Amino acid sequence: MILNYFTIGMRNLLKRKGYTALNILGLAIGIACCLLIFQYVSYERSYDTFQAKSPQIVRLRLDQSKQGKLMWQSATSYPGIGPALKRDYPEVENYCRLIDDELLLSNDAKHIKFSETKGYYADPSAINMLDVQLLSGSAASALKGPNKIIVSQSMAKKYFGTDDVLGKTLLARGTRANETFQIGGVFKDYPSNSHLILDYMVSYATLVSELAGGGDKTDLANTAFNWYDFYTYILLKPGTDAQQFQAKLSGFTDKYINKTDYRKANNIKDRLYTIPFRDIHLLSNYNQEAEVNGSGSAVNFMFLIGFIILAIAWINYINLSTARSVERAKEVGVRKVLGAAKSTLIRLFMFENMLVNFMAIVIAAIAVVTLTPWFNSLMGRESAPDFSMSAKYWLIFSGMFLAGTLLSGLYPAFILSGYQPVAVLKGAFKNTSGGLLLRKSLIVVQFSISVILIAGTIIVYQQVSFMRSQKLGVDINQTLVLNGVQSISDSLYLNSLQPFKADLLKNKGIKSMTVSTSVMGKEIYWTNSYQSLDHKELGSGTLYRLGVDYDFLSQFKIKLLSGRDFSKDFPTDKKAAIINENAMVQLGFKNPDDAIGRKISNGDTMTVIGVIQSFHHLGLQKPIDPQLITLRLDARQAYSIKLQTADLTNTIASVKTTWDKYFPNDPFNYFFLDDQFNTQYKSDQQFGKVFTLFASLAILIACFGLLGLSAYNILQRTKEVGIRKVLGASTKSVVYILSKDFMTLVVISFVISAPISWLVMHNWLQGFAYRINISLWVFAAADIISVAIALCTISFQAIKAALTNPVRSLRSE
Repeated sequence: MILNYFTIGMRNLLKRKGYTALNILGLAIGIACCLLIFQYVSYERSYDTFQAKSPQIVRLRLDQSKQGKLMWQSATSYPGIGPALKRDYPEVENYCRLIDDELLLSNDAKHIKFSETKGYYADPSAINMLDVQLLSGSAASALKGPNKIIVSQSMAKKYFGTDDVLGKTLLARGTRANETFQIGGVFKDYPSNSHLILDYMVSYATLVSELAGGGDKTDLANTAFNWYDFYTYILLKPGTDAQQFQAKLSGFTDKYINKTDYRKANNIKDRLYTIPFRDIHLLSNYNQEAEVNGSGSAVNFMFLIGFIILAIAWINYINLSTARSVERAKEVGVRKVLGAAKSTLIRLFMFENMLVNFMAIVIAAIAVVTLTPWFNSLMGRESAPDFSMSAKYWLIFSGMFLAGTLLSGLYPAFILSGYQPVAVLKGAFKNTSGGLLLRKSLIVVQFSISVILIAGTIIVYQQVSFMRSQKLGVDINQTLVLNGVQSISDSLYLNSLQPFKADLLKNKGIKSMTVSTSVMGKEIYWTNSYQSLDHKELGSGTLYRLGVDYDFLSQFKIKLLSGRDFSKDFPTDKKAAIINENAMVQLGFKNPDDAIGRKISNGDTMTVIGVIQSFHHLGLQKPIDPQLITLRLDARQAYSIKLQTADLTNTIASVKTTWDKYFPNDPFNYFFLDDQFNTQYKSDQQFGKVFTLFASLAILIACFGLLGLSAYNILQRTKEVGIRKVLGASTKSVVYILSKDFMTLVVISFVISAPISWLVMHNWLQGFAYRINISLWVFAAADIISVAIALCTISFQAIKAALTNPVRSLRSE
């Protein structure tokens, strides 16, 4: 029986090779796209699921408001919070704190040195809470006591050539003193699907010891409630409701933080919120995130597109199968006359449907395996060349595929098996109005989706282009940035910096150089609360501080709206400040001229000497912060060098030679500022590329269906076309008659899809601080494109039918 079904099914599929090819190809593309998208979604949603205790862990977010207005939201919080929570709340099982610790490490015996940026001071509890897999060393003692460090397997091999390094030492060169760290453990390279990149951890006791050595007598690293640079993770006891725990944090902040006279006087309130550990990557996008996180809305959108593409492919199959019902009707009539039962016919047609889907999934599997390395590279996952997907998404896909195969086969099977043999064999049979209505409805659905995808593609492209082309208010082109010096003490630093700068400026390829505590494209962590002494009623507000030398404003062509730049002619500039427009407004000044000469204070009084035009320090996804610029001649975090365009290779080589002369213990690391700044748009650009790719494929699949339907429709009307031509109809009028029904459906799809696409893309744009306005022409363009695509798809068959000699179509009459 199975062999008989197979033979009949293959015979029917080969009878109409064109329709079969369209069906199989459309389904194969749909399945392949769905699998690739599901792989991407599976990976993005797998972040931080490998930690055994991750369901019990939350990270704290700190929000600060002033006079009821939200000022900022930070992924970091105060170091005193963790110990106090564990002490006061029995539902807190443990906590761990992390704070950035960038180090210049060296193994002098092997003459190896690197600047390391992906590590943290960490509580000993971090090892178990974050599931750091130690290959050597004990979790109980690896981070116990000062000057202890644990390193990843890769990092151990980088410095020692082996991972058998327990008890060995690394030298950390610092601005105050050099430190020797003993390696207390080596851990397995931390998985990439984590919101943290962990190359090393330094014991928290080291931070305590360093602060004490600098004069701290209050144990700030354990007690402070005003230093918000610490990631605080809370391990809740099993059975604890995270939402109920969060509700208690309001009382906690009032008890420990908001009660201070300063906060009361300035009407400043802090609030703590929890975010589940596994949600951080996709749902947390606040100040001071450890890494650039993903976008939950983009992932959900792509997940939906995966369903849509597969649905479009099955819609095509249903349309083409039911459209051929007239051709299959006589076959059904004959089979029924010969005694075939309806159930037998249903099984036959379902088997044929399974054949088509089986061929499609085989082709799709080959395509997915072939395209996965390219697709992962497109998504920025070059380290994952092979296709992989979690069991959950395999289950979802399998359920979708089986349900889709069943449903897409059942409807045509019941339609075909239900024909009455007497009507069919008498020639009185024709397509039912219900079947026509279904096919028309499905075409409208397909092209409504197509219009939404086309409009979405245009808007995504516009937004990304807008962000990249928008004037930043600062000139970052042709700027080489050197990572700062770490090996020289503060007392000797200026003695090396000034000769270094003088030597660099002798190079004809270098226009200028400036030093600063941060550069554009990197988040500013240095913040202080300032108030205007002339507007004390406004209280204090957070300003983002940037320390610079005398050449910063001029080199980056930052526009002064009023006042002056820092100058060597004014020794008092050490107590001077330059503010941007946003800070001017926050401090209560009416205009730039009004701010000049005014005093601002955070306990340390400064005089405003200039107001600059606000510029974008970060990408246009984020608002411009109120900024305070102060003179900091000993800034060492970044050296920005403005280059001539000619002979960059030799100029950079010359810079390295000069660097090695003055800073031989520091590695020479550099980047181009415009390239670094544009990396902020990388995820949005990737989303735009992927969205465009799958939108195009969804439209292509819809076109397959439209092509098959139009070709079959024209085949059914061959004699009608012949009669019209004999009666004098022109080719143009025949093409119009054959196309108008389909074009009407495409126009209806536009009316339905335009408001939907506007709503979807409007919500997407809300994630950007600076965004485009959606123009009506976008939807008009989407409609024109969809009409053009449909017309091109249909017209080939229509023109071919219109040009056919009517004698050929009528000779059988």
